[in-house]
Amino acid sequence: MKAWWSVLCAGLLLAGCASDGGNRVTKEVTDTAAPDSGTGERYAMSSDAYPQEPPDVSQVADAEPRSEPRSRAGNKSNYEVWGKTYHVLSDSSGYDRRGTASWYGKKFHGYATSNGEIYDMYKMSAAHRTLPLPTYARVTNLDNGRSAIVRVNDRGPFHSEREIDLSYAAAARLDILDHGTGRVRVEAIDPEAWQARQGGESTSSSVARQRPVEPRPAAQDDGRDTSAPIYLQVAALGSPDNAEALKDRLEGALSQPVRIASTAGLYRVQVGPLKHAGQVDPVRGQLSREGFDKAFVVNGAD
Repeated sequence: MKAWWSVLCAGLLLAGCASDGGNRVTKEVTDTAAPDSGTGERYAMSSDAYPQEPPDVSQVADAEPRSEPRSRAGNKSNYEVWGKTYHVLSDSSGYDRRGTASWYGKKFHGYATSNGEIYDMYKMSAAHRTLPLPTYARVTNLDNGRSAIVRVNDRGPFHSEREIDLSYAAAARLDILDHGTGRVRVEAIDPEAWQARQGGESTSSSVARQRPVEPRPAAQDDGRDTSAPIYLQVAALGSPDNAEALKDRLEGALSQPVRIASTAGLYRVQVGPLKHAGQVDPVRGQLSREGFDKAFVVNGAD
């Protein structure tokens, strides 16, 4: 299999092409997630694209606003991408902007978002440069009146003329897939007020049952053997071929075994088992030098 790994070019506008109903369509896409600090390419695909056989997303429900704590990851007050500094808002209250929406798809599907969750292009989610993570927002297409409620859990798009990057499902709802971009209005939603209008459950019970998924903290380096096997998860991919290619690459770069754990249509590429917690940091350092600085600890059952 050819190796398609390449160095991420800062600021480059990528083009993704796919066949849609027999018609060739091309869209401009942005590299949503921040580039890696290493010299390796984080993603298996060098440019974004439509899914080859997408499911019917016409019935995908809006994200349901609920009160959630701010994510531990992705909410630094200031961060820098490609030489430009962005300031994360302390509160999303009253946020109401008009601008251009783009969308991101197959290249990022199955990879970690900025707050540590796994991006699923078939859910109602989005990326934004400055809104706190997570934030719920209503996005309305100003040209056709279609709207969707999305959960913002990622950073981007890093092009000044873009306001928000939508998931594939959200872009389909707003009918901007083939155009690539669209004029939109983005309105932040107050979850408590929204729940009150819906006559929904109390926010405290909602938070207790639906906390966001976050990376597990690294095991402490105490030098002792652990009772369960330790793995470092590098990526969760939707393609078995891409997972095998990543596994081959890691096996060639590391002295540790690598496995693929398949569940729910995702292929999780994991380094291990590690013999003890003291190996976590050295292996994480090796992965970072290879361009994979988002690896997190899982046990043998995950």
